[in-house]
Amino acid sequence: MSISTVITAAGKNSRMRRDQISRGIELTNKLILPFNNKTVIETTIDNALSLNIDECIVVLGHYSADIKEVIYDNYKDDVKFIENNPVDVGLSVSLYNGLSNITSDFALCITADQPTVSAETFAKLIEVLQNAPDPYKTISVLRRRKTGLLDTAEGLGMPFAAPRKNLMKYLENENDNLNPILRKIFDDGYDFYGIKEKNEKELLNINHYNDYIKLLD
Repeated sequence: MSISTVITAAGKNSRMRRDQISRGIELTNKLILPFNNKTVIETTIDNALSLNIDECIVVLGHYSADIKEVIYDNYKDDVKFIENNPVDVGLSVSLYNGLSNITSDFALCITADQPTVSAETFAKLIEVLQNAPDPYKTISVLRRRKTGLLDTAEGLGMPFAAPRKNLMKYLENENDNLNPILRKIFDDGYDFYGIKEKNEKELLNINHYNDYIKLLD
């Protein structure tokens, strides 16, 4: 099974900026905040690169220049960077653009603000997809409620592993968050498998400054 990774890193960072302004903190994109002696996005990329994958795509958009200034030289040989044009698009467009730049049959889809999701958990997502009765009609996803074969897609988002071309059909011409699209895929009869987190921090995205502080504890 050929599989590549798409990491979305194109968001507006608006909630973090509001929190930094209210706290009188220097404005810094959440993806380049320090984390484990690196930055948030570098930790996420390193976890992805530690897997046996064909390639890694990072999708940039808002603040792409700020992010590339910090990380590009360290990853230009191992990661393909692409940029949304226009930049003001939904997460579904970022993911579609990333999937359009890989040729693998399957994709591990990650958001850059999930540095605590371990390589072990990513590998489990891939393993469950590989071993599914029909991988082309299956999505393995980090659980939000139940584990195993799921009876709903409510509340689900990245990270997940999925068949690339089939996923692209649902993302094409959409400009939205991912959950409504995942619910549509579920309603069309795909099997969704929820993977249990290694620890509770794996379930936390960095949206607000308090989220970032929790991950540092």
